[in-house]
Amino acid sequence: MLRDLLKELVEAHGLTGFEHEAAKVVEKYFKPYSDEIKIDKMGSLSAIKKGKAENPKRIMLAAHMDEIGLMVKKIDDKGFIQFTNVGGVDQRTLLTQEVIIHGKKDLFGVIGSKPPHILETSERNKSVKMEDMLIDVGLPKEEVEKYISLGDPITIRRKMLNLKNDMVAGKALDDRAGVAVMYECLKELKNMNHDCDVYAVATVQEEVGYRGAIPATFEISPDIGIAIDVGFGSTPELPKDETSDLGKGPCIGFGANIHPKVYERLVKVAKEYNIPYQQDIYPGATGTDAWGMQVTRGGISTGLISIPLRYMHTSVETVDLNDIKNAGKLLAYFIVSLNGEDLEGMLCY
Repeated sequence: MLRDLLKELVEAHGLTGFEHEAAKVVEKYFKPYSDEIKIDKMGSLSAIKKGKAENPKRIMLAAHMDEIGLMVKKIDDKGFIQFTNVGGVDQRTLLTQEVIIHGKKDLFGVIGSKPPHILETSERNKSVKMEDMLIDVGLPKEEVEKYISLGDPITIRRKMLNLKNDMVAGKALDDRAGVAVMYECLKELKNMNHDCDVYAVATVQEEVGYRGAIPATFEISPDIGIAIDVGFGSTPELPKDETSDLGKGPCIGFGANIHPKVYERLVKVAKEYNIPYQQDIYPGATGTDAWGMQVTRGGISTGLISIPLRYMHTSVETVDLNDIKNAGKLLAYFIVSLNGEDLEGMLCY
């Protein structure tokens, strides 16, 4: 089921600000494990699982379902489409990509490039700038304009790839891998007794500034908030102190954005239940929904779980399914560990 969920999520299109297709997939998989599904005015989806306590505390889990991508900027006289980025797209990876333009109807296109045989000497050692790239859909301008308008969203067309050793690759695993962690957590909680109400929130517009997490947190007003995102997975060329290994467990974040008691409890639970984990240190902002959650209302006690991911912000982002499963288990046991507690230590410094 986890692989099925990830495949549907990765292959769904949900550019920042246009997440409705991805939200449908989330609702389909979360509904059997939730008591209620809500979608707020921004488009963030909350799956609510009620706790057993008479006056339950609220635990909010947040993982963003939006993805980086492109947007139509101009249609030239020959029907070629100029575009700009939405979020932190790595323009080095764009040439020769297959894309879908979501206009009045979806149109398939390719980002073409000049053949290497006719490159000028001055062009050979330079990367092509995004503003010099064009999408070719194979239609003249008058036909293109029947279906496409300025501002239409564009996403990369990519199927999920199954690699060896329970690893998968595809687009938008940042952060639909985090959404999958919440799914695993809800599945675990289905067979557990927990006092707290749990809000598993698939947020919108994280890639342009945590814009979904802030209003969702304000509305829910949780006692504890935990963001689930991705971190830099190790590859041979990257420094060890800035990366984490795939398959060795989720990373538990620590730093100014993280409440120390939430961090300590996550580590304690991981050790108690023999759940493999790694540690991430954040001296400042984490660049995740945790940043938006922490400073909402009067301040929220916040934690962060990260899934190691290779090739971030490309169409071949790669994760290990075992890290996702272990992160879901860690969150479920963390929630159960709060049974019978007033949480005083986690609600203040």
